[in-house]
Parts: sequence; C-alpha cells; structure tokens
Amino acid sequence: MPLTKLQFRPGIVQDLTSYSNEGGWRDGDKVRFRLGYPEKIGGWAKYTSSTFLGTCRALHNWIALDGSNYLGLGTNLKYYLEEGGTYNDITPIRTGSPTSAGVITFSAVTSAPFSSTITVTHTNHGAVAGDFVTFSSVASLGGNMNANVLNQEYSINQVLSASSYEITAKDLLGVTVTSNGSDTGNGGSNTVGNYQINVGLNSTVGGTGWGAGLFGGRTSAPLQTTLNEGGTLSASDTTITVTSTTGIVASDVILIDNELILVGGISSNDLTGCTRGYAGSGSSSNVNTFGPGIAATHTDGSLVILAKGNADVADDFSGWGVAASGGLTTTTQIRLWSHDNFGENLLINPRDSGVFYWQKTTGTGARAVELSTISGTKRSVPTICKQIMVSDRDRHVLAFGSDGLGGASDAQGDGVQDPLLIRFSSQENPIDWYPVTTNTAGDLRLGSGSTFVKAIETKREILVWTDTALTSMRFIGPPFTFGLQQLASNITIAGPNAAVATEDFVFWMGADNFYVYAGQTAQLPCTVKDKVFNDINLDQNDKIFGGVNSEFSEVFWFYASSASQVNDRYVVYNYLDKIWYYGTLSRTAWLDRGTRPFPLATDDTGYLYNQEFGHDDDGSAMTSYIESAVMDIGDGDHFTCVRRVIPDLSFSGSTAISTPQATFTIKARDFPGEDFANTGAGTTTRTQVSPVEEYTKQLYVRARGRSFALRVESTALGAKWRLGSPRVDIRQDGRR
Repeated sequence: MPLTKLQFRPGIVQDLTSYSNEGGWRDGDKVRFRLGYPEKIGGWAKYTSSTFLGTCRALHNWIALDGSNYLGLGTNLKYYLEEGGTYNDITPIRTGSPTSAGVITFSAVTSAPFSSTITVTHTNHGAVAGDFVTFSSVASLGGNMNANVLNQEYSINQVLSASSYEITAKDLLGVTVTSNGSDTGNGGSNTVGNYQINVGLNSTVGGTGWGAGLFGGRTSAPLQTTLNEGGTLSASDTTITVTSTTGIVASDVILIDNELILVGGISSNDLTGCTRGYAGSGSSSNVNTFGPGIAATHTDGSLVILAKGNADVADDFSGWGVAASGGLTTTTQIRLWSHDNFGENLLINPRDSGVFYWQKTTGTGARAVELSTISGTKRSVPTICKQIMVSDRDRHVLAFGSDGLGGASDAQGDGVQDPLLIRFSSQENPIDWYPVTTNTAGDLRLGSGSTFVKAIETKREILVWTDTALTSMRFIGPPFTFGLQQLASNITIAGPNAAVATEDFVFWMGADNFYVYAGQTAQLPCTVKDKVFNDINLDQNDKIFGGVNSEFSEVFWFYASSASQVNDRYVVYNYLDKIWYYGTLSRTAWLDRGTRPFPLATDDTGYLYNQEFGHDDDGSAMTSYIESAVMDIGDGDHFTCVRRVIPDLSFSGSTAISTPQATFTIKARDFPGEDFANTGAGTTTRTQVSPVEEYTKQLYVRARGRSFALRVESTALGAKWRLGSPRVDIRQDGRR
C-alpha cells in the first residue's frame, strides 16, 4: 500500500468526540498554528534579575517627553515604576501619614527566650496584616534593636488590635535581628510612621451562606487575629480562655465554629458574657447566651477564634439573617489596578479605592499622591472609583464606579461610591470635576446592571461593561460632552481584566462564552469551550487576564483551572485564522509589544518576562506537543498496521544549545472507549542545516489497531519546530 500523507485542519477541537474530529487536532500544549500548520510557541526569559513584591495584575507602558521608557506594575502589595531594569516603589502613602511624632512606641522581648518580634503600639493605626510602614527618627531600644534596625520599611506580620501590631526586626541587609536584655526602651518621643495604602487580597475570598461573608455578618474593620486553642470543649463549657495579648475587648465580635459571637465583657483572661447571633442593635434580647452545647460542632478538639473590629455601631455589622446596610460591601475582591498616562504623568487607581497621581517632574524616587492634593484649583475630585482612564481623543479623565459630586467649592467628591456612576473631568484638567457652564466636566449613569465591571477605549468609542450589559460611550461635544448607547443586554464578562481590544475588534471572556465586538456584539464559536469552562476555578475569575499577541494575531486568556488557585492555563483565539488552541502556562498579567520589542508578562514569582524570546522556558527546556484525533481505514472495520513514518518537519530557527529533535509517536487502539494500548515512537533529529536542512529520513514504528493517532512532541533545549505533512506507511491488517 502506498504512503499516506497526513494533513490536518488547523486549530484544536475538544468539543467533539475524537472520531467525529477525524482529520483534526484534539490536544496540544505550547503550540500555535501559522499558515495552517502547528509549530512551537516562542519562549521567554527574565526581563531583569530584579524582582517585585506581590503578584502583578496590571501593566502599562509609556514614554515621557525626554524619552524615558516607563512601565507601571500594580501588584496586590505595591505599585512600581520600572525603568532600566530597576523597580521604583511609588506606592501612595495613606491619608493621615506621616504620623505626628511620638504617637508610635515599640517594645521588644527583654528576657529569654529572646525574640525578633517587636510589638508596635499606635492607637487607631488602621493597618491590616501585610501593610507596609516606614519608621523614622526612632531611637535605639538599648540593645540589638538599634536605630539602624528600626528606621526602615517594615511589613506588618500580624495585627493584634486596633492599637497594636507586630513586625519582625531585621538589619539593613534583611537579616533577622534578635533582641537582648538591654532592649528596654520604647523608641523615643520623635518616632514618625509613614503608612502606605492598605495592601489588597491575592486570592478571592468567597462567602458562604445567605448574604455571603461570615453567614451574612461583617464589620467595617478587617480580621484582627487568629487564635488556635488546643483542647476539647465539653458540653458544659460557658467560658473560653484566651491569652491577654489578643486585644479582644467588650463589644468585639468573634467567630466560633462559623457562628458569630458578641463579646459581652472581659474578666481576667476569660471571655465571658458572650452572646450568639448578634443582630447589630447592641441589644441581646433576641440572642442566646453562649453556653452548653457549643462543643457539639467540634470534631478536632480545637477552637478557632477570629477577633473582629468593634461592633458597637449598628451600621458596622449585620448578623445572621439581617440584611446588609446600604453602601456596605464585603471585601472579597483581589487587588486590581487601573492606570493611564496623562501626558507624561501617571494616574493610578486600586479598584474600589482612591485615585492617585504620579508626576514625572518629581522623579522615580517620589511616590504617587492623592489626585485631590496636587497643585491647582480642585473641585469635586473623585475619592473612590473602580477604574480610571484618560480619553485619548478629547483628553478627559474618566472615573467609572465613582463617588458622587461634592459641593461647588469642595475639593473632593462626596465619598459615597455609586457602582454605576461615570464621572469625567473638564477637558485637559485632571482636577476639575465639578460641572459648570465654563468647563466640560460632568457625569453619566449606566442604566443596566448592578455594577460597573470594565471599560476599554477603541478607535471610535469607549466600551463599558456592567455585569449584564455592554454600552458604548462616545464623545459628542458640548453641552453634554459624552453620550451613552446600550449595545447589548443579557451578556456577561468574566472579570475586570477579561476584555482586550486589538485592531478593529474587542474580544472578551464571559461566564460561559466568548464574545467579539466589531460594530455589533456576537458570540464567538469556540471549539474548546467545554475544555475551558468545565475546568475553570470560578472563585478566581477576577484573576482572568486577557492579552494580545499582535505579531501572531492571537488573543490570550490566562485563567486558573478548577484544581488551582492561581492562573495555570491559557486559551488562545487566532482572529486571523479563526481557530482556537490552549495550553498550560502561569501568567498573571500580559502586555503586547509596543515601545518595547517583545510582549511582557508576569507570573507569581515576582519576575517580569520578555515573551516570544528564544525557544526555552527562561533557560530551561520547554515541553511542547500536538496530538491528532484518531484516524482509521474505512469505518474502522479493519485492523491497520503502521510500520513507518516519513517526517516532514523543520527545525529552522533553533539555537545551537543542543541538537534539535522531536519525537513522533503513533498511538493505536481498537475501540473509541478504550485507552491507546499499542504505540510506536521514534525521534527525528536534525543532522545538518546547510546547504539543505537534513534530519532523520524515516522512523520505523509498529502500531496495530482499528484506529491510530499521531503525536509530535519536543523537549529539547533550544529547539524550534514546525510540522508539515508527514506520511505514514499504513497497511490493512485483517479484521482480527
């Protein structure tokens, strides 16, 4: 029987059975299709050996007037400006900082066993675990905890109470320092603390039960501490013993076995007078006294108490079955950033937080400041929003999901966030937001949905998503400045970073579909839809990140698989060839090439990478493969025997690090419902490049079955491969 040429349709199809997809590809990793044929994707390498703190979920690149090439990176812990491979921390300082001298004091352990832990006392500090604070003008505590140790930036380890927290002492090189018996001082009366804005979550915290959160209960303050007390509670226990350092006071709220408890009072080191099911009114008339029977829910003999903020004010807390007060939300979303450059300056916004401004003239060593504090006549500047953007066509600053207007003479907005409100500044003026007849400031309110999700600027308009609709926002000039027109309803978007624009298209991932907008909205036919949406962690949808790789006409979405808490998968739509493929790769943010020669991306390790750089995984070999759907002779009523494979492969572009090679595997089986039981494999190795590229001429394999599939895989360092149309020596082998 003559050799049979194998030619497959481009793209991966997973939403059909393997037999139904005969003549196509059904699986792959780190491959793309170009001119209809599969090839290995480009590799990546670290952009710089420096690292940043936290997980980056936002990248923005621009060039200043003097040619400085800046890259903004927003992480869950900080905001950086990268220039020349150096990360400059420009994280804004919190309102109220720096503190007055002397309001902060320190205490260290002065008897054995000594410790590196320092307790910091600061009344109403407002910090949460992980926050960063920089101390200055601190005097030595008398021993190892000297001024050099204390006068630097620290990350808060644990918040003990509203007035104290702990840090771990370190020297200027980051080496841990342990106290001694002479560290009896408190740091002196000149200590000043500079607190950066609160850090954000790195993973979504999903609620359970009615109202989400702690069974519908919450306070305005964050979780303060976690206590683990060993021992088994008996059915007669009415008192819980805790240590005196917890900071729990009367009227605090704690959580015991997922049940909310109001602390009635503190007696010595015992919690007493606790009441269950706090209703937020300050009265215990409708609640039960904490008493016998609580131990019935304990199965591991341990007790976990989460100390909460003070709950004296009814608006601060809602208990079991009590509806949430208006304007209050549980903090469950991860830290996301929006940013845009206003000229050579930078506007940044942590989602659902303030708006900040970094000025080029202050230099990369200066921090961003609140927008309402920059010089000039300020009117009604937003103090909170979900996204900030500069409209490039008309030079208005837009705040989506913003607070409302303040008064005509107020420097700031009213501080009450409206999730559907869009506000815009006067043209060419980022600090004048109050609408009068002499400016172009104003506001609009979205009419569909319950909250704003995302806005993207295109060539003709700004597209605005809510949780249920897509709206077009266009500049129409005075007197209204902007106008809104709904484009589609009853659509979804998976997260704030799930939409991307390229050329004349906008693509986005929805809750269970992919969409495209090119003058009108349409669902994208997707051949891997079930593969993606049946294996996705919906709790981490806010981590989904869409990106464009324009060199190859690709749109990426990075997402967390169902078994992962971090992005570990990607799916690609090639909008030129209208095909899909997917793979495994950990990326948290992506930026297409522009003023820099390669696409940029980040992962969870704190590194920035050049993508499409070389052919390896940051210097290590990358595994890539493509596997076909099964093929047969006739309708599979005959057995086949595959004896030879004639490779058609190119290693053009491979480096000389090692000999480029790829493995061809023929996998055979008898029935669709069984695994491949008979395989034959051979490795194709390049032997010569010039004058003609030469590699292994033929591979002898032996695979017998009613149907067979082809798999091509490479794990060689420096290898770049592209598959053509291989041929197989396939013969009919009888019916049994």
